[in-house]
This record gives sequence, C-alpha cells and structure tokens, in this order.
Amino acid sequence: MNGAESTDGMGEQHGGGVCDSRSAAVTALCLTAKVQAMVKHAAVILLVMGLGGTVTANEGDVLARFDGGIGSSPVASPAGPVNGDGTFPNVTRNVVRGVNPGGGIWRIADLKAQVDTDGHITVRGRGLLLASGNSIGRNANQSVFATLICEAAAPFVERSTTLTGVPLDPNGDFRIDDTLSPEPQECASPLLLIRTSGSGAWFAAGIAGPAND
Repeated sequence: MNGAESTDGMGEQHGGGVCDSRSAAVTALCLTAKVQAMVKHAAVILLVMGLGGTVTANEGDVLARFDGGIGSSPVASPAGPVNGDGTFPNVTRNVVRGVNPGGGIWRIADLKAQVDTDGHITVRGRGLLLASGNSIGRNANQSVFATLICEAAAPFVERSTTLTGVPLDPNGDFRIDDTLSPEPQECASPLLLIRTSGSGAWFAAGIAGPAND
C-alpha cells in the first residue's frame, strides 16, 4: 500500500484501491456494503426517535395519578358540648367536595389509579372492606364506581365512570377500566373518590401521586 491509499472499516481501499476497481463484481459488493451500513444507521436513528416519542407521548397523556388510598369514616368531627356519657349531641358529616360518606367506616389496603387526558381511567383497588359493625371485614355486596373532581372549591363537577359500577370481590379487590363523563379538560386539584353504586356515597379516596405534585 502506498501513501496515497487508505483502508476504512469495511476493508475498502481508497485512492486507487479495491472499491475503485473497474470490476463489476467488486463494485457491486462495495455498493452493497455501503447500502447495508446506511440502512443500519438509519434504523438505529428511527428506533431511538420512536422510543423517545413514545415516552414523551405517554407522559404527556397523563392527567393525574393516585398511589394509595384512604378509607371513609361517616363522621368528620363531633359538635356541641360533650354529654355526661362522653357522647356528643351533634356531629359533622365527613362530606368531601359535596359527596356524602357511607354510613359505616370503610378501609382500603391499597389503591393505584391513572387518569389520561382523554378521560380514560384505570383503577386497581385492594381490600375495600367494612371496618365497623356486624359485617366488619366483608364487602357488604357492594359495587363501586370512580369519580374525579378537579375543583378545589364549589361548584364541583363530578366526572364519573359507569354508575352501575363493578362488584367488589369477597376480599374487597376491584378493577375499573372505563372513561370518565364528562371528559376532564384540565385538573388543577385532582381528587379521586371510590363510591357505592347504590347511594353514591364515597367509600375511599385516592392519594395524589407524583403526576399531581
């Protein structure tokens, strides 16, 4: 090899080397190698762009997330002077953004939910069961639906899944995969309530996740 020649990574010689040969077979091989290298390079670029676009789109589609849940209690606080037996003449109901609580105490072991900007919602709940009364530890044959409220102060708009709800499993587990109506346009103060399909009272509330910080 003289000083005017060089070899690249594909074994091609430039400056009068192999790929400068007038042989048709050699020229075809060189062109094929170059095309294959270009195709591989383009495929890598498209793959990277596609993955990046997918992550961006998925993150951008999320309106609110909830990680963890709080069970309901029908009483927010006692009111009035305490009676001699330790009871109170009045109580304040645990009304949350206009939605009444259930008649008994409910507990929930775990809740995870995601609301997308198109109104699609998925909820996975575990262990939603009564925590008081003779049916403690049971699901009371309840079915539940989800409501998203985005307003921190009245008037509140209730964006709900199908009101007939989904039945609780005997251990209190449930899954919701539905679309909220009306569809939320934005959500400045997201609150998720899990409600009974009977009276519409709330049994559990979601804890706002990272997307709502």
